[in-house]
Amino acid sequence: MRRGLKYVPPALLLLALLELTVFVLVGRGVGFGFAVLLVFAASLLGLVLLRREGMRAWRGFRAAVESRQPPGQQVTDGLVGLAGALLLALPGLVSGAVGLLLLVPPVRRLARAGVRRATERRVSSMVAGDLFGPRRVRVRRGAPQAAPTPEQQPQPVVEPGRAIEGEIVEPGRS
Repeated sequence: MRRGLKYVPPALLLLALLELTVFVLVGRGVGFGFAVLLVFAASLLGLVLLRREGMRAWRGFRAAVESRQPPGQQVTDGLVGLAGALLLALPGLVSGAVGLLLLVPPVRRLARAGVRRATERRVSSMVAGDLFGPRRVRVRRGAPQAAPTPEQQPQPVVEPGRAIEGEIVEPGRS
């Protein structure tokens, strides 16, 4: 079993308890019938948005592939939209609120950037380049870390603040 998977069952239990607590509190505040109606309406909206977000993600992916562009941004945007719609479709007020937040454009951009960073950390540079396109890397002059060996080529001097195009090569990967 992977390290992080051992926390899934306790996290799901805590999420269920949180959902139940919030439902009871909302039910006491606005009435049980209105709370049930709110959960039902959120789930129905989530199901409608699930279809819409799925079609939107598929169209974006196909457009990127047809124009020979890296499909990573469309894929991550689609995943965030689908996750938001799925959370909204699940019965529960907390998951519905998180799902609704993921569909708001500024929050969606932040989540998309987080998904991209997490993906880039977990896959090789080559796969990340194929998925998201070439990375932009900032190079700054500074004190050398170690004396260069004779087989290393001297690094070009770059003006401060200017970005250069480059390729990230991970040692030991082919």
